Amino acid sequence: MSQSIFVIGDVQGCYDQLVALIAKIDAIDPQARLLFAGDLVNRGPKSLETLRLVKNLGTRADTVLGNHDLHLLAVACGARSLHRSDTLDAILEAEDREDLLQWLRRRPMAIELNDGLLVHAGVFANWDKTKTRQLAQEIEIELRGDNWQDLLSTMYGNTPTLWNDHLQGTERQRCIINALTRMRFCHADGSMDFDLKEGAAKAPEHLAPWFDLTNRQTQDCTVIFGHWSTLGLVLRENVISLDTGCVWGGQLTAVRLSDRLVLQVQSPQHQTPF
Repeated sequence: MSQSIFVIGDVQGCYDQLVALIAKIDAIDPQARLLFAGDLVNRGPKSLETLRLVKNLGTRADTVLGNHDLHLLAVACGARSLHRSDTLDAILEAEDREDLLQWLRRRPMAIELNDGLLVHAGVFANWDKTKTRQLAQEIEIELRGDNWQDLLSTMYGNTPTLWNDHLQGTERQRCIINALTRMRFCHADGSMDFDLKEGAAKAPEHLAPWFDLTNRQTQDCTVIFGHWSTLGLVLRENVISLDTGCVWGGQLTAVRLSDRLVLQVQSPQHQTPF
């Protein structure tokens, strides 16, 4: 019998809710594998404890990297300054800071499953499952290399918005990272829009959620993602959206892939949208 897999949405430092959610999972299957959709840290009250917990789960768990995880790494290496809303100080001042950061930067950008694909935010319409994993690996190699800080210092920015196989260097890397960790809405030509952050129902006619583009090459597998708290829980045959706004006073959500069983823990509001 194959090991069951639960995928878990954006934790963002909501440690108490994560402990409670894992307890619910363990009550059903204490051997279940736990895969996180990224953004383990930031804005919530206990980012340090959350990072330690997931790291200490060892081979039972893994996570893809989200934009807040990459932001932590960028701040830690001096490539970026802290934002007013960041709650990363405890990690940056921790005695085990380096162990945690070294573990984090070795996490994948995408996880390929038998009939699915886990990313933090989205994939371009002209990326299939194999291509997504290959492009994710390009970023992973840089993050795990000796000059990983160089990538983090050049990843910020909104261009290019449209994927092209001929992209090279910094532009290529930024485009891959933005798709995997920031994508929500796209134009009809597949280019990313970074202005609108509302739910899918608020989209103007010229924009659509990336997963609703008609020519999407990942329609033959289930793409699982977080990042989009205003979208909320979505369970379709080939799409699972997991970010249910835990840090904003929503829920922390886990879904068992084999049968779409949903487990949730309600959270107090740790941050106010701004």
